[in-house]
Amino acid sequence: MSTVIDTAQIRALDSAHFLHPFTDFKDLAARGARVMARAEDIYVWDSEGNKILDAMSGLWCVNVGYGRRELADAAHRQMMTLPYYNSFFQTTNVPAVQLAAKLAALAPKAGERSFQHVFYSSSGSESNDSNVRMVRRYWDLLGQPQRKVIISRLNAYHGSTMAGASLGGMSGMHAQGDLPIPNITHIGQPYFFENGLPGEDESAFGLRAAGWLEAKILEIGADKVAAFIAEPIQGAGGVIIPPANYWGEIQRIVDKYGILLISDEVICAFGRLGTWFGYEKFGYRPDLVTFAKAVTSGYIPLGGVMVGDRVARVLIEKGGEFNHGYTYSGHPVACAVGLANLAIMEREQLPQRVASDVGPYLARCFEVIGQHPLVGSTQTCGFMAGLVLVRDKERQEAFAENLSVGMLCRAHCFKNGLIMRAVGDRMIIAPPLTMTHAQIDEMVALVLRCLDLTYQDVKKNGWLA
Repeated sequence: MSTVIDTAQIRALDSAHFLHPFTDFKDLAARGARVMARAEDIYVWDSEGNKILDAMSGLWCVNVGYGRRELADAAHRQMMTLPYYNSFFQTTNVPAVQLAAKLAALAPKAGERSFQHVFYSSSGSESNDSNVRMVRRYWDLLGQPQRKVIISRLNAYHGSTMAGASLGGMSGMHAQGDLPIPNITHIGQPYFFENGLPGEDESAFGLRAAGWLEAKILEIGADKVAAFIAEPIQGAGGVIIPPANYWGEIQRIVDKYGILLISDEVICAFGRLGTWFGYEKFGYRPDLVTFAKAVTSGYIPLGGVMVGDRVARVLIEKGGEFNHGYTYSGHPVACAVGLANLAIMEREQLPQRVASDVGPYLARCFEVIGQHPLVGSTQTCGFMAGLVLVRDKERQEAFAENLSVGMLCRAHCFKNGLIMRAVGDRMIIAPPLTMTHAQIDEMVALVLRCLDLTYQDVKKNGWLA
């Protein structure tokens, strides 16, 4: 039974007391927040009874869909058994150990880049902070303390803490708080639509984009570079899918110079790309893997770092205290929910289903969407997709940035029962992995309707070529 919500009262309390993340507080105070009331399967309902298809899985995380009683039951059982104890002072708990073992079992074996160890946090941001600490500890123990620089990419997202936001390459975040912190630098992103040269094919661009890493290593000095961090596919940056040969060349470069490779899989792990981990999809071999979000399908906060044997062996065999950790590292309730969530994914074969069924079906649907006069290009990989809104389809000419056409389209989506995210003029989705073909058809029909409404607006405003 749903509880009746006094929307006006909640909005007033929200405005009076709740500072939201990534929000213009003045703007939100003027318009008032949308109050989400309940959720089931792939849908959410707001407090005014509007049913909305959630094509973003909450925030890239509700992979098994909403309303899974098994996950609530797992949390309840653990809360009644051991609701909390810390992992400091040489103590552990059963769910944390079992989940670490399960994650190790799911990860592919690749020599010294196999994964047998997990370091827990509560979020992707915390996990990437842990990566900075762990990478620098690794090189210190090997007697190379000068190797401190971590290279990332422009338009990457690696969290919003001081270290996470610094690792990320988003200019708006760097403009606040004197970021990035020292010894973090960035190279260009492998976005062919935006950065490809006239007449250049995607394969040539892939090698050129990967070459930016080698150039940066040589500029800094290989003996000073600790690691390269990247998402398999840039999520918050707009579902930027690299050319097929990009990751192989990145692997060659990190191997050549002996630097560590960090794969930030907060979005791409746990079936999103049709594999348990995103690096499997592209065939590279990271030393560290950041995870969070879908490890519990967002039902409770949990994150961590999968630590490859190359790094773990040094940390363990060299000894000495690693002065880093969190109150909730290995939280027993979160880990119990993680175990139950992975069990659902295995039982329902969600990664395999994305790879062989709903992922290819989504790709075919986006080919149809790509024919819309407002769409310049579409990309899909597994169960995530993006499309670019353009002023002139034939010449692939972009709209002026100040027109905010993406936000115009996003507003139509909300008004028509669809959650679709805008990153500039790039519209993106990452739905729950449990969607049926019929639900994908429903989503695509909503996307096309919202594109039609946006097209009518830009045409009326005289913004088309």
